[in-house]
Amino acid sequence: MTTIPHYQMYVNGRWRDAATSLEVRSPATDELIATVAQGDLSTVDDAVEAARSAHAAGTWRSMTPGERADILDAIADRLATRTDELTALQVNENGATVRAAGAFLIGYAIAHLKYFASLARSYGFETTGPLIEAPTLAAGLLVREPIGVCAGIVPWNFPLLLAVWKLGPALAAGNTIVLKPDDQTPLTLLELARAADEVGLPPGVLNVVTGPGPVVGARLAEHPDVRKIAFTGSTEVGKTVLRAAADNVKKVTLELGGKGANIVLDDADLELAVDGTLFGFLLMSGQACESGTRLLVHESVHDRFVELLVSRARTVVMGDPMNPATDLGPLISAKQKARVEKYVALGQEEGCRLAYQGELPADPALAQGHWVAPTILTGATNDMRIAREEIFGPVLVVISYADDAEAVAIANDSEYGLSAGVWSRDNRRALAIARQLESGTVWINDWHMISAMYPFGGVKQSGLGRELGPDALDEYTEPKFVHVDMTNDRSQRAYAVVVSAPTA
Repeated sequence: MTTIPHYQMYVNGRWRDAATSLEVRSPATDELIATVAQGDLSTVDDAVEAARSAHAAGTWRSMTPGERADILDAIADRLATRTDELTALQVNENGATVRAAGAFLIGYAIAHLKYFASLARSYGFETTGPLIEAPTLAAGLLVREPIGVCAGIVPWNFPLLLAVWKLGPALAAGNTIVLKPDDQTPLTLLELARAADEVGLPPGVLNVVTGPGPVVGARLAEHPDVRKIAFTGSTEVGKTVLRAAADNVKKVTLELGGKGANIVLDDADLELAVDGTLFGFLLMSGQACESGTRLLVHESVHDRFVELLVSRARTVVMGDPMNPATDLGPLISAKQKARVEKYVALGQEEGCRLAYQGELPADPALAQGHWVAPTILTGATNDMRIAREEIFGPVLVVISYADDAEAVAIANDSEYGLSAGVWSRDNRRALAIARQLESGTVWINDWHMISAMYPFGGVKQSGLGRELGPDALDEYTEPKFVHVDMTNDRSQRAYAVVVSAPTA
């Protein structure tokens, strides 16, 4: 008989259990793979107090940036020694294929944590500005200080990677943090806490509290001692987080939904664009907010492109995510499966044509999993719900357009603005279009290529603020201006404007 592992939470440098547990199930088989302690309001308050006390004590924030960087590097190195184990955990808890989990979810998480360690060593925590010459001579010093207690609410699609996007800059800047993983995917975040504990991160600097979003997440968003919250998830929930954070005016970073416009120009390399389009909407079975789910194809190449796309889609292998031959895994839950299936039906009701829908896995061992085959709907217009609403599944909506101006207008006619892409052999033309797109990220002849060195985030209802790059540390610090008078001469001060200068 297989023993089901049980995971505890990590609060103030200690592992902590709870009276009730969450179940973590494999999306591929619906088998129980672990139980996890379920936190409540008191757990959140204890974690926040631990983080507040650790920040007040100053052990972490008083370290030099280089010393903090060394510990972040050590955490990343510890994770790297367990890459295979973490990859298997990720596959089991969220259904990512073993290839995607190893390369993107785990590999990128380790690399991005290394980046934030490097950034801590080079970031301008103290910089001098231009000399102030009026009304008196003075120097300006800009000091970027840690905010204090931060909170990160992490989704289920890229849990370890997106946790690093929050933990990395927060700790690099000298803050303390409480992380809340999604109920369905807490395991890799708890292993992140284990790695931090093993390398000697001071107690209270990192805390991981598991539990329901409406309880744990909501309390973090409203908690008066949390001074910064970073949330990745749906736009609907993001608005709730923003409202809760407003009551005590905490800093907020939101990375929310998307409906990425993927534009294929009439001069595109069609073979390249076909592969990129499949990658753009099928990574994590379409469960990525920056997915390219609206395909805009020039009318002169539309039919040929769809033909090539469907032919290529037929080669995509759906099945056991632990099999290296598998290209596409399951959706995260039965609820998400039902949601996606309703959208596929809705698209056809709205007038779309089902150009392609793949076959589900035939393996009986996967019969209870949450499977939706890759689906391509053509004949869409941008006013259809299927083209406007985020589906979060392996569904592509194809829209035809007549010229570059129409493509830009369709792409920008969306409440979202997280990602977009342009395919063309003419980089100058593609760049001109990219500059017109209302999106936080635009890829030219590529998709999903997110670099730790450049900011990532959305415009409009796709979010606020930026993660990654030096901008990320800006989000986790407060700028303080220090004015240093250089005259040392009472007679040259500006005091006389309010207080008369003494007479001789």
